[in-house]
Amino acid sequence: MSLYDEGHTIAGWTGFGIATVGSAVVGAGVCTASLPVVVAGLAVVAVSVLVTWVLHLAGWGKPPGVRPRGRWGMRVRDAQARDGHPGCVSCRLAGRGRRASEPAGVVGTPTAAEPMPLSPAE
Repeated sequence: MSLYDEGHTIAGWTGFGIATVGSAVVGAGVCTASLPVVVAGLAVVAVSVLVTWVLHLAGWGKPPGVRPRGRWGMRVRDAQARDGHPGCVSCRLAGRGRRASEPAGVVGTPTAAEPMPLSPAE
């Protein structure tokens, strides 16, 4: 079992759902040879990226990397989102995660990983 819990978030699943609809519209546009329908589908896919980004910044996404098992649930809001996640491209694009007092190469302070049991037997 992996220690990573990537993408199992409200932001991830919402973005996936919208992108799936956009991809279906693009496919319908290709099958009907309609350029406006293809462009509309691509616009829906672009909207899915923006929706996912906004939800991530609102705390409904999670940072990359290992998290404690108690924070793996989809309905667990990330309290760290306001300050930005270290190494997160979405947070960096929004201007979060880097402070003026930090050197240019440092995004955040590394934290010691706590040993997590992988199963109830451990």
